[in-house]
Amino acid sequence: MNNSEFFSKTKGKLIVSCQALEDEPLHSSQIMARMAYAVMLGGAAGIRANSVADIEAIKNAVDLPVIGIIKKIYSDSEVYITPTETEIDNLVQCGVDVIATDATDRPRPEGGGREVFFRAVRERYPDQLFMADCATLDDGIAAERLGFDVVSTTLCGYTEATRDDPKPNIRLIRDLIRNVRIPVVVEGGIWDKETFDQVRAIEGVHAVVIGSAITRPMEITRYFLQGVSK
Repeated sequence: MNNSEFFSKTKGKLIVSCQALEDEPLHSSQIMARMAYAVMLGGAAGIRANSVADIEAIKNAVDLPVIGIIKKIYSDSEVYITPTETEIDNLVQCGVDVIATDATDRPRPEGGGREVFFRAVRERYPDQLFMADCATLDDGIAAERLGFDVVSTTLCGYTEATRDDPKPNIRLIRDLIRNVRIPVVVEGGIWDKETFDQVRAIEGVHAVVIGSAITRPMEITRYFLQGVSK
């Protein structure tokens, strides 16, 4: 799939995040592949997935664009979504259509910053599509300047500076659309059809990513039981 095909196939559509971490009951590349197949049958236009093993299994199961990440925790940094060049290399080798990485201004592992990191990555892989997982408008503006191909609201509400921000953050979505020229993807905090329809209807939104509300039954169950006495 070439770069223009990714954007044409996902424009105005739903992308589903199929992820299960090691401490979750559904942690299995086979299960994530079946999950991806199920959401494809349901109408998803793309998949977001974590780890080389899951991505390879998913690519064998569905013919949809894949946004790939590798979540890895380093002791010297809060950045954990595709944090270093090593994770970038691994994702390129498994052939994902888009690589998403933390694009906040937080220090990366080994003390590197956003600009040094991404300039090296872009120079090494000039034809690879990169998604900037952002928390703020400044993140999105910086990401476009650095050469990212698409920005996402993934990290809004998950950094210290945005911890109290609403999810999804409608103001941030609108601000990004007004201030960057690259496509804007909305991700985070979408738990019902009403919210999905609301963000998808915002003029300029390229696509919407939903994860937990579709593919994480443990979190879905907890969501419905909030405030319910056991």
